[in-house]
Order: sequence, then structure tokens, then C-alpha cells
Amino acid sequence: MLISLDYYPSDPNIEIGELLVTVSVTAANVVNDIRENIRNLIGGRMQHYEKLIDKSVTNALLDLDAKAKAKGYDGVIGVKIANPTVVDGGVEVIVYGNGFRRKEATQ
Repeated sequence: MLISLDYYPSDPNIEIGELLVTVSVTAANVVNDIRENIRNLIGGRMQHYEKLIDKSVTNALLDLDAKAKAKGYDGVIGVKIANPTVVDGGVEVIVYGNGFRRKEATQ
């Protein structure tokens, strides 16, 4: 469970844990990369990079969820996606948030 909130939940049954960070770097196809560089000169949508960014964001979110589960968290709260960056030959995405656990309700 990945949750993006701009505030701290005041629920006493939620324990906020450590900051979790994942980085996803997806390589661009060299031929498509050259085509996108030419498109950058003449203008227009850079669909190849849009697809790469989408793929990298998806992979980073899946990795963040897996990292949270591996550390025993129920999910991640305050999920943020840093500006995806088109780097030389690829796309880099950083995703982060705090792990959380649901406490057992005391009776």
C-alpha cells in the first residue's frame, strides 16, 4: 500500500517508520535516443522518453512497495516522486516515503 499525504496521520494505531528510498534508472534504446535528440531540435512530443519515464516510475513504486514489505511494513506513507530526470542514455527516477505499520487495537 503506497499513500501520498501531505500531513501526518494522527491515528494512534499507525506507527510511522523509517524513510525508504528507491532509485530506478532505465536505459534508452540508442536508436530511439538519437531520434528523440533530433525531435528535440525540431520540436514535438518525445514519446519514447515519456514511455521510459512511465516505466521507471512504475518500477520505482514497485521497488518501494517491495522494500517496505521486506522490512515488515504494511505500506509506505507520504510517497513522493522526485522529478524524473532524462540523463545521458536513460531516465532516472527517485521515489521515497516513510514505512508504516498498523498497530493492533488495544481493548
